[in-house]
Amino acid sequence: DWSSDVCSSDLWLAVALAAGLDRLVGDPRPWPHPVVAMGWWIGRFRTAAEALAGDRPWALRLAGMLITLALLGGSGLGGWAIERLALDWPLAGGGLLVAGLASALAGRSLRLEVEAVQQLLPATADGDLTAARGRLAWIVGRDTDRLDRDGILRALAETASENAVDGQLAPLFWMLVGAALWCSAPGLPGPLSLAWAFKASSTLDSMLGYRRGRLRWLGTAGARLDDALTWLPCRLTALSLGHWTEALDDGRPDPSPNAGVSQAAYAHAVGIRLGGLNHYRGEARSKPLLNRRGRPADTSALGAILDLTGCISLGWLAATGLAAAALQAWRWMQT
Repeated sequence: DWSSDVCSSDLWLAVALAAGLDRLVGDPRPWPHPVVAMGWWIGRFRTAAEALAGDRPWALRLAGMLITLALLGGSGLGGWAIERLALDWPLAGGGLLVAGLASALAGRSLRLEVEAVQQLLPATADGDLTAARGRLAWIVGRDTDRLDRDGILRALAETASENAVDGQLAPLFWMLVGAALWCSAPGLPGPLSLAWAFKASSTLDSMLGYRRGRLRWLGTAGARLDDALTWLPCRLTALSLGHWTEALDDGRPDPSPNAGVSQAAYAHAVGIRLGGLNHYRGEARSKPLLNRRGRPADTSALGAILDLTGCISLGWLAATGLAAAALQAWRWMQT
């Protein structure tokens, strides 16, 4: 009975298989995806919250907290149910567990989206950028209709470096934390519970975490929680890239406690300059410059950012795999 003796190596293997599945398959569009379900519920919750709270800031903040609790609780419980299934029926539940874990990772999806925009860039600076601008608008929040080639490349580098943490490394981190918890006590939340709870907070932030209109209050709880859950994985990423000090120094002026740090870490790692003036809904916003002495973002830097993200994932898996194997060996020696 696996539930009576959860192996640390088995849990690590489930996470490793999920990372491999994401790298090979990603998120096929026809397949159901938990983030889509999370987004559907957020939309329904938002409609109900705004109808009840109106324009009262305190009521919108309270509604935002309730939405956050409901979504994280529901996502975590969904992951926990699959974990229990894997414990009780390993052959049936194990596959669902690996598939669920893979759904929380977005490494391949990020690569495909960045490469799709890159392939639409014309060969020369004076070529037609309409198609590339339109595709870029799918994955960035800034206005893209007036970006030149350099602006598109910088936007791609910034979204690749920021989403490397949000979409790949942070959920992987929480999976590994959950595996450690589950190994200690199978009744605790495990890798899928924590991974889906993190994805819920990230989805809340992406849909409600804006400083405009009612979202200024409704999205506060989700945005703050996402900042907190991303804080440690972001800094571990900077440490893994070997640019801890530079990332913290350059990223500190950014309004986000994590976006500037992750972008700065990658900017120093690949030798490019990021940050500067962006436009959001026609409003100009100046972001702090990251790695001022670096070269402008180019296509080689995009590939390097994506490859480094894969290397960090493998490094974290290798380190925790060795730890899991050592723990398993120690347990065997005690019996």
